[in-house]
Amino acid sequence: MSVVTRIQRRSRLSTLVDQPGGISAGVGLARARANLQAMEGEAREIVAHRIADLASIPAPQDGALTAEGLEEIYRGSAAVIDAAGPFALADLCTAAAGLCDLTDGAGVSDWRVIAVHIQALRLLIALPEEALAEREQILLNLDDVRRRKLPPVDQSAG
Repeated sequence: MSVVTRIQRRSRLSTLVDQPGGISAGVGLARARANLQAMEGEAREIVAHRIADLASIPAPQDGALTAEGLEEIYRGSAAVIDAAGPFALADLCTAAAGLCDLTDGAGVSDWRVIAVHIQALRLLIALPEEALAEREQILLNLDDVRRRKLPPVDQSAG
């Protein structure tokens, strides 16, 4: 009868974890929060500029946006999400995501619907942080507009 002996090798990761000199997860998270907090003011400025860019898009003569106009609105609203996302500006992200939904595959080209969303973004960036009820009401109204304007999603597919 033979005996099988197995020698377990230590992984490189376990060796690195056991070495002194690192930081704890709590300290790392605290540092990351502090770094993000320091950049939040700059992020709000970027978001405000992106919203101003959206607001400066001229209304089409016939009230319907072209494919290029829809693409411009989509890129602008995606830029708002990119700048606001890491900083817990969820209401701005939600409103901008709704604008992306309208201008993406659904192709809602009615300028009035787009203009309402852009005005809502302008209002959300201007409201004080304490205006939670007002922010929630704006988002509820935008959601209602989106539900009316977007075609229903086919739940039977997939």
